[in-house]
Amino acid sequence: MNLLKENSKIYIAGSTGMVGSSICRLLVKKGFILNNNLLTTSRKDLDLRDNSQLHNWFSSNYPDIVIICAARVGGILANKTYPVDFLLENLQIQNNLIEKSYQFGVKKLLFLGSSCIYPKLSAQPIKEKYLLKGSLEDTNQWYAIAKIAGLKLCEAYKKQYSFNTLSLMPTNLYGPNDNYDLNSSHVMASLLRKFVEAKLNNKKNVTCWGSGKPLREFLYVDDFAEACLFILSNWEKINNNLPKDENGNILNWLNIGSDFEISIKDLADKIGRIINYRGEINWDKTKPDGTPRKKLNTDTINNMGWVAQTDLDKGIRKTIESFKLNKN
Repeated sequence: MNLLKENSKIYIAGSTGMVGSSICRLLVKKGFILNNNLLTTSRKDLDLRDNSQLHNWFSSNYPDIVIICAARVGGILANKTYPVDFLLENLQIQNNLIEKSYQFGVKKLLFLGSSCIYPKLSAQPIKEKYLLKGSLEDTNQWYAIAKIAGLKLCEAYKKQYSFNTLSLMPTNLYGPNDNYDLNSSHVMASLLRKFVEAKLNNKKNVTCWGSGKPLREFLYVDDFAEACLFILSNWEKINNNLPKDENGNILNWLNIGSDFEISIKDLADKIGRIINYRGEINWDKTKPDGTPRKKLNTDTINNMGWVAQTDLDKGIRKTIESFKLNKN
């Protein structure tokens, strides 16, 4: 049953963020109407950490589908500085949303996690079954642990109560409406801001964190939004073909990624070329590198017909345009 064709009420928790806003834009293009069958909330209107507030909201709205995009997110520095916030706030947000979705009869729940849930030194490309097979990367373990807990809570609800849940683990996302705060942003947003501002201000050099050696896979956020709607449109097919562990047990999460893997050094060089920055690029090796490599295996969703469409260069150009527009 494709609920997207039945005027279902869809609630996007975290609709003001990069991922949530992208999914909202796509749903509007598909004919969904804000405040009618496309439900959104802001932090000012609804504190997702507050169980009683969320209970009241669900009792007034009764969504059919819930997509959990809401989270406390950030890069290496933010995770290192605010471990309690990253662990506690994410647990509060996702626990409340998952619990209320079940209590108020939500038909489908899509929980969005992160590729950082996998072990730091995992075999590559990373398969879903590699979860919990090794130690996490220290620099983002607090966020990763919270996301693992959310994934497992969805799995537990499905196992104990037959609640229709599925979790998606996207690779490194980037695109319009990203967080460009240098103290809390992820690597792509941080590099884009540094190079754009260096170009605008005629700076002679740009300093990047780490050695530049780690490899990263990047997915344009609008491609990820397309993947989310593809899954909602093919829910039963997806659930019947989910990956399995070594014992043949079906896993309740799915990797979403691209083929665009690149070293951080090459990414910095690429961004510099795209904006025609001619200054020097320096590397501060006193700063951490993070996970050496993080490439997802996406065979399951690719074999079902979804493949990322946005070329890395094109995605970077579109993101730079969006950043410049919002900066002015």
